[in-house]
Amino acid sequence: MMGPHHAASGAAVWLALTTQFDVGLGAVSRVLPSVPEEVSVGLGLLDLTPTGVLVGAMVTAGAALVPDADHRHATIAHSLPPLSNIMCIQVGKMSGGHRHGTHSILGLAIFVAIAVLAGMWTVELPNVGTIFPGAGLLAVLLTSFAAKALKLIPDTMRKFPWVIGIAAGAFVTFFAPQEEFWFPLAMALGVAIHILGDMLTTGGCNLIWPLRIRPPRFLRRMPLVTNIWRPNGNIALPILGNAGSVREWLVLVPVSGYVIWAMADTVFS
Repeated sequence: MMGPHHAASGAAVWLALTTQFDVGLGAVSRVLPSVPEEVSVGLGLLDLTPTGVLVGAMVTAGAALVPDADHRHATIAHSLPPLSNIMCIQVGKMSGGHRHGTHSILGLAIFVAIAVLAGMWTVELPNVGTIFPGAGLLAVLLTSFAAKALKLIPDTMRKFPWVIGIAAGAFVTFFAPQEEFWFPLAMALGVAIHILGDMLTTGGCNLIWPLRIRPPRFLRRMPLVTNIWRPNGNIALPILGNAGSVREWLVLVPVSGYVIWAMADTVFS
């Protein structure tokens, strides 16, 4: 799946869990009486300020790009040069290459553990209270990744992601939600939705890395099995086809529309 689509799906999952708004179906309900006049979209499980919702969406969108830190040519590698370039090269070496360690259950656990540790770093300031510098610093990276992937800044403004990242990091540091689990939750949602997205393409992922179970030779001759259980041991449910396919666009365009709608409702409601 393409980087912007990963980021949009991450933001969509966060918004679906933290916001709720009504969509009127008056015209449809008049034609089909069984259809209600309005439906609620989103679960609204966390009590967050509008700014908290938006920053959380950006953090989750950035987290949805983190597994591609194993690829030196991925979107996030060009998000915060030269730091992001160096990071992706090193992560790629440690994780065994693209779609290996960072695209597994082990990788998910490590990323969430990093988020937990970052969130545990707190400082008490007089007249201010508890601040969260660890989560703030990590939020700088994640929101910068999201800003780059979602094309919030033009390619000519190479240093501008730092501005967005630092602004979001400052908010997280001083005004993070009191729920301690929100930051690890954002990381878990983003990484998990990335892995799921890649499993819906033909390449698939190996969830049990560093173990690799290849299909027996006689099964590799069966097209249906080969499409799901790849010869390299990856598992795929290739509903979206190849990364960047028309099918992927058909799914992610409405998802991106939902993200814009939910953010607008958060800001203006």
